[in-house]
Amino acid sequence: MVDGIPMSGLMAEGRSDGDPRAVVVALHGGASTASYFDCPGHPRLSLLRVGAQLGFTVIALDRPGYGSSAPYPEALDRPEQRVALAYGAVDAMLGQRSTGAGVFVVGHSNGCELALRMAADDRGIGLLGLELAGTGLRYQDAALEILRDAGPTRRPPGLRQLLWEPAELYPRAVLSGITNSSTGAPYEAAMVADWPQRDFPALAGRVRIPVRFSHAEHERVWCSDPEALARIAGIFTAAARFVTAEQSDAGHNLSLGVTAAAYHLKVLSFVEECVVTRDRAGRVDVEVG
Repeated sequence: MVDGIPMSGLMAEGRSDGDPRAVVVALHGGASTASYFDCPGHPRLSLLRVGAQLGFTVIALDRPGYGSSAPYPEALDRPEQRVALAYGAVDAMLGQRSTGAGVFVVGHSNGCELALRMAADDRGIGLLGLELAGTGLRYQDAALEILRDAGPTRRPPGLRQLLWEPAELYPRAVLSGITNSSTGAPYEAAMVADWPQRDFPALAGRVRIPVRFSHAEHERVWCSDPEALARIAGIFTAAARFVTAEQSDAGHNLSLGVTAAAYHLKVLSFVEECVVTRDRAGRVDVEVG
């Protein structure tokens, strides 16, 4: 419960006998749930499980408007409400547990909006770093035509092909809809409309932590050609570090595809780099002090 709003999610602890390397907070996209990062029946594809095995505590939140908070739309309209709920939910789930070197945030698709707002918030400078995937500054032309008719409860023809093809890149059980059965949150229609041209560029310039931007080889929603990637890199003007990465043999839903394990290991490798950077900075501060 955060400010009277119930929040839900999943957590896998990295170590029971000491501090985790860090805490990874994962934020799912639209029409999904926290189980996006813990694919039912496919433990190898789970970010929670692989992260815990490598010593990270991983929290997958049901974003505001999903899971337990879905019945409270009036408390979710303003972005600052959603940011406060996300930070509060992480604090509540961790309780007295250690965060290790700190907290790293992962966002996918619509979850990138909340992830980026958390990083751009005053509290964001304390984060270890940020991973964004499945988003961009410009829609592909075919995707734009389809998404014009999409809404929280409307799935126009062609949407499935955008999000879930090439079909051979996903396990059959995933394509049957096991992990993608939630309806969208009401506030997301306006959020999506403002994202590429206004909110993404404005928020990116306020982020000062390391950022990794990933795109799928077979992304069909967002433009990820060299020009598009250069534009995205150009808006993170204050980031301590910015890197881009392509995940081969992957479609839009990177964490549910056959290369999900490879993608998650690369994300966790970046988290580890951020841990080392923070540890080194701490040692320098001690030596100087």
